[in-house]
Amino acid sequence: MTLPDVDVVIRVEDIHKYYELGETRVHALRGVSASVERGGFVAIMGASGSGKSTFMNILGCLDRPSSGRYSLDGVDVSGLEKRELAAIRNGKLGFVFQGFNLLARTTAIENVQLPTMYSPVDKQERAKRAREALALVGLTGRASHFPSQLSGGQQQRVAIARALVNRPSILLADEPTGNLDSRTAVEIVEILQELNERGLTIVLVTHEHDIAQFAKRVILFRDGKIRKDEPVRDPPRARDVLKTLPTLED
Repeated sequence: MTLPDVDVVIRVEDIHKYYELGETRVHALRGVSASVERGGFVAIMGASGSGKSTFMNILGCLDRPSSGRYSLDGVDVSGLEKRELAAIRNGKLGFVFQGFNLLARTTAIENVQLPTMYSPVDKQERAKRAREALALVGLTGRASHFPSQLSGGQQQRVAIARALVNRPSILLADEPTGNLDSRTAVEIVEILQELNERGLTIVLVTHEHDIAQFAKRVILFRDGKIRKDEPVRDPPRARDVLKTLPTLED
């Protein structure tokens, strides 16, 4: 079902998610409603068990709501089949995780190309897109390096490039700075801000307030519900913050 609101790329309405454990029903989400405008940069926060990860899995079409409605880019995806959801994940969504999830025996450019294997593009186009994605994250000179030859920050850059290679309209990032030192984390946020300025919609899960402040909006989950949803006033520029941080050996 197509919805008319073209400025909203993500809309969830009264989403509930529960799991049956024997005779017990465990509620992960309790009537969540929210929307994300195209070009938004939203940070999702909350304690462990608050529902933020379940919410992110539903946004990424990795899980289905028990009830409620989820519209992605104007299409109600709540009842789509697995094959249709897989096509949406591969075409519209890019994923970045706390663990870089790179293949150890595969070079940076080969890791970046992996999602294109499921897209209708030829080998030459796959390589072209991978080079462009690596350039976006500042790793043009590291294309032939293996993960073991890259720092943690560089590995996460490769992971971001991999998420971008199919040219998604939305980037979902789950604790992308969780394994990084403070300066490297801000460097990764700088990339996310730059991508957002190019028009990419970003939803970021983080438990770090220092990271959430760089987003344009913060949504706080607690006990399966949204407890706070507020814009960030004058979010700092990551590139400016980097000037105040000590330089670390790369």
